[in-house]
Amino acid sequence: MRVLGVDPGLTRCGIGVVDGVAGRPLRMLGVGVIRTPADADIGARLVAVERGIEEWLDAHRPECVAVERVFSQHNVRTVMGTAQASAVAVLCAARRGLPVALHTPSEVKAAVTGSGRADKAQVGAMVTRLLRLDAPPKPADAADALALAICHIWRAPAQNRLQQAVAAHRTMKGRTA
Repeated sequence: MRVLGVDPGLTRCGIGVVDGVAGRPLRMLGVGVIRTPADADIGARLVAVERGIEEWLDAHRPECVAVERVFSQHNVRTVMGTAQASAVAVLCAARRGLPVALHTPSEVKAAVTGSGRADKAQVGAMVTRLLRLDAPPKPADAADALALAICHIWRAPAQNRLQQAVAAHRTMKGRTA
């Protein structure tokens, strides 16, 4: 499975592509950050994020996109920018018919480090180890994007089985009604 991970942000949008399956070694295909100037118009910034994501989608042809689920923060401006960048990533994937998975920061941390309360350094260290890199990707947004992709590769098979079981249960329940 090839997954494009997106750590949304307006100033720095982390992006990374990981290829692999659960239980086997993973391979990083690319990592980077889409940057926009903080003093630019919001519309121009969103277009820049969209263009950057589209370039990554064209270059790497992922099977799905994993995006960090936006959660409430104390700084409303920060959460708004994050939500807007997240929506751009979802839109780009949907336009291509790619499935999108949303994972919370705690889910990603727990999947990659074993603790939902891990700090950025721990996530970076585990991403480095899991992908057999020489050094943690910089900035942390890039490492977070790879962690999102890893999380999805590891969690997708179980989530798919659960969704299939729920669908089968609903079908059976509908037949007996």
